[in-house]
Amino acid sequence: MTSPLAERLRPQTLDQLVGQKHLTGKGSILRAAIEQGKIPSIILWGPPGSGKTTIANIIAHTLQVPFYTLSAISSGVKEVREVIEESKQKPGAILFIDEIHRFNKGQQDALLGAVEKGIIRLIGATTENPSFEVNSALLSRCQVYVLKPLDEKDLVQLLRTAIDNDYELKRKKIELKETAALINISGGDARKLLNLLELVVDAAHDNSIIITDDLVMDVAQKRIALYDKKGEQHYDIISAFIKSMRGSDPNAAVYWLARMIEGGEDVKFIARRMVILASEDIGNANPNALVLANATFEAVNKIGYPESMLILSQCATYLASSPKSNAATVAIASAMSAVSQFGDLPVPLHIRNAPTKLMKDLDYGKDYQYSHSFDNNFSSQEYLPKEISGKKFYDPGKNAREEELRKFLKNLWKEKYGY
Repeated sequence: MTSPLAERLRPQTLDQLVGQKHLTGKGSILRAAIEQGKIPSIILWGPPGSGKTTIANIIAHTLQVPFYTLSAISSGVKEVREVIEESKQKPGAILFIDEIHRFNKGQQDALLGAVEKGIIRLIGATTENPSFEVNSALLSRCQVYVLKPLDEKDLVQLLRTAIDNDYELKRKKIELKETAALINISGGDARKLLNLLELVVDAAHDNSIIITDDLVMDVAQKRIALYDKKGEQHYDIISAFIKSMRGSDPNAAVYWLARMIEGGEDVKFIARRMVILASEDIGNANPNALVLANATFEAVNKIGYPESMLILSQCATYLASSPKSNAATVAIASAMSAVSQFGDLPVPLHIRNAPTKLMKDLDYGKDYQYSHSFDNNFSSQEYLPKEISGKKFYDPGKNAREEELRKFLKNLWKEKYGY
C-alpha cells in the first residue's frame, strides 16, 4: 500500500525542510547543535503541520542513533519505562514523544530521571505552551524551540515540490493554477495540505489535471472526512469555536463548545483559548472580557466536568456577545516590527533609571518630568527613542469604550501622534 503523500515527501535533511529557517537555517543554534551531534533534550512547540515530527526525524537520521517514537495519546508509563530500560544499552538514544502536553504528571515524571541522567535524549512535540503543559522539573532540563506557522510562500513551495518530485504525482500532468483553497482549507498545516492535494489529484481520475480553487472546494466538500482524522478535527473544532466568538455568534460558539465537551476536551485547553481571545479580539473594547475569561480559567481548574460546562458556556457566550477590537493585537505587532527593524534603540537619558551616583553623573534621569507634578498629571516629554519619535503603535478601535480612550489620548497627544 502506498504511503500518504505527506509521508512520502517527509524531508531527510535540514536543507530539504521548508520553513523554520530561524531554527534550521545556516548559522542557527539548532542546526549547529545537530551538525555537531550535541543535541540536548528539547521541546518543539509549534502549530500543527509546522515540522515538529520532521525535525525530530531529521535529527535521528543525521545523528544515526537509536530512535524511539511514542504518542502521548496511546502510550503510558509502561511504554515509557520499556524504552528507558532498552536505552540503557544504547547510548545516545533519542525518544520522540508526539503531543507531550497530553502526558499527565505521572507520565512526565517517569521521564525525568532518564533525561536527567542522560539515558535518553527527549524530543517532545507540542502544540500547547509548554510552560503550562510540561512539568517545570522536566521543562527545566529541556531546551524549548518555537516553530513558526508556515507562510503562504512556504506552502506554495511545498505544493510545487510535491508535483515536481513525488513519483506518484509525476505520472500525471498537473497544473497548479490556483492555490488559495488548498491553503485555506488546510489551515497552514503542511501535512493536511499535501494530503488534500493528493485527495484532489486522486478524485480527478485523469492524467491531466488543472488544479483550481473550485475543483479543490468541490472535492473537499464531498470527501473531507477521508482525510480529516480525529486528531486533526481537534484543531478544526477549536478553530471554529474561536472564529465563532470572534464573529460575535454566541449560538455557533456554544455549539462548538458542546462538541468539545462531548469529546472530552481538556477544560484548561478551552479556557486558555478564551483568555487569549479576550485580549486578541476584544481587548479594550470591553476590558471585563479578560477579567471574566481569566476567572473562568481559574474556576474550571478547580471544578472540572461536568459542572465546568456551565462556566465555560457563560464565558463563551459573553465573549461572543462583546464588542470586538484587535487594536491591542495590532499595537504589539507593530511595536515588535519596529523592534525588528530598528534593533536595540537606546533608552532616552531622561527616562533611564539612576540608582547610583555614576549614573547620575552620566545624566541618567536628568530633566525627567514627573507626570504628577503637572496639570492633569501629564507632561508632553519624549518617551520613545528619537529614531521612532512620533510613531503611533496603538490606534483605538471604533467602539464606545475605545472612543473614550481615543478622546483622552487626542487631548494629550493630538499633535504628536495624530489621534
